[in-house]
Amino acid sequence: MRRHVRSAGVAAAFMLAVLTQLVAAGSALAQPVDELRAGQELVEINCGNCHAVGPADASPHQAAPAFRRLSERFPMDALEEAFSDGRIYSGHPEMPEFIATPDQADAIIAYIASLQG
Repeated sequence: MRRHVRSAGVAAAFMLAVLTQLVAAGSALAQPVDELRAGQELVEINCGNCHAVGPADASPHQAAPAFRRLSERFPMDALEEAFSDGRIYSGHPEMPEFIATPDQADAIIAYIASLQG
């Protein structure tokens, strides 16, 4: 009888360890999805009036590049450097400046990077 109790305890401890790892892995996987969703929402609200911000749409403003093709103009690393101070601007007179928190800038960069094909 003791052997069965001990085996059940070991099995329960093992299952608890496995479940803990699965929950931790699920949280780690959910974060990038949440970051991409946040980035998508930010660019739709702040950039979508001029830029194509989706995987297949056309830019409402002809001169505004589609976000899915930005890597053709400059490397994605350049976005990280350009957004490092939280100010997102191009110097183009028609493009308004956008101030972003570091988390927002990371989300925007992650979303734009996800569109590159």
